[in-house]
Amino acid sequence: MASQGGPRFSSLYDLKEELGRGAFSVVKRCIQISTKLEFAAKIISTAKLSQRDMQKLEREARICRRLKHPNIGAQFLLAFSVTGGELFEDIVAREFYSEADASHCMKQILESVNYCHQNNIVHRDLKPENLLLASKSRGAAVKLADFGLAIEVQGDQFAWFGFAGTPGYLSPEVLRKEPYGKPVDIWACGVILYILLVGYPPFWDDEQHRLYAQIKSGNYEYPPPEWETVTPDAKDLINQMLTMNPSKRITAAEALKHQWIFVSCLNFSFPYPLCLTSYVDNYTSGQGYSIWSIYFISVFESSDYFYTIEPEFLNNQVVPTV
Repeated sequence: MASQGGPRFSSLYDLKEELGRGAFSVVKRCIQISTKLEFAAKIISTAKLSQRDMQKLEREARICRRLKHPNIGAQFLLAFSVTGGELFEDIVAREFYSEADASHCMKQILESVNYCHQNNIVHRDLKPENLLLASKSRGAAVKLADFGLAIEVQGDQFAWFGFAGTPGYLSPEVLRKEPYGKPVDIWACGVILYILLVGYPPFWDDEQHRLYAQIKSGNYEYPPPEWETVTPDAKDLINQMLTMNPSKRITAAEALKHQWIFVSCLNFSFPYPLCLTSYVDNYTSGQGYSIWSIYFISVFESSDYFYTIEPEFLNNQVVPTV
């Protein structure tokens, strides 16, 4: 553990410009002096946090220390800069998008979710905004980010009751206030896969109570013309992910063996619907959403990777105290 007599942040990293700011934190680009690698640091003012927020921060740090996977973007204190932006922004920018592309993306998402579940971690907030690309190059790795709502569970037990997540991706059991577990992440994967294939979500309404009623009833369809060209295997996987009974819902490990995911090369492809552009605009505009805030995970003082950051080094910005 880095103590007050241990290494100082300024002796290890060269802090650069600010990337973003929140109520209790600031994110800055930084360069590791020894390797010249570029990172992003999220610096949290623990003095401003409530006891409940401190507990959430400790839990997030504990979870992130346990997860080390190529399709998970969370790191300790620092994160490699994720320069590719959101997965969906990349899709919109393409002139042509294939079902094989969607399968490749979903495979990476499922691999990260399966890894979390193997480690008894439930993300609880899977959504497009939390799927990032490692770079802007074609075929860049998809990274799962933001473990702020993640929880630790005991195996496959359904023991959590807390209402957490994003409205369009909440599972029926969460909305019904029933105990839940890992299957809530699979439900969200089903929603994401639906969007990946046609550009709009399976459940949608401007009124939240009507949206929740749709989800609790499992009321979704495959309307023409866009769904007419989607393969039956893709629809079958969605159906298994959006199974109402969480005990019967497909698991991440099972989904990775599904025909639509397991077959490495799908020849069928289609032009991506233009409606995705408006979908992304609706979901990422006007909601106080800042993309930098999901790129980076910092940790509490108990981490071996926590360093004291000298106030003068931050140009008099508020910083955590140790």
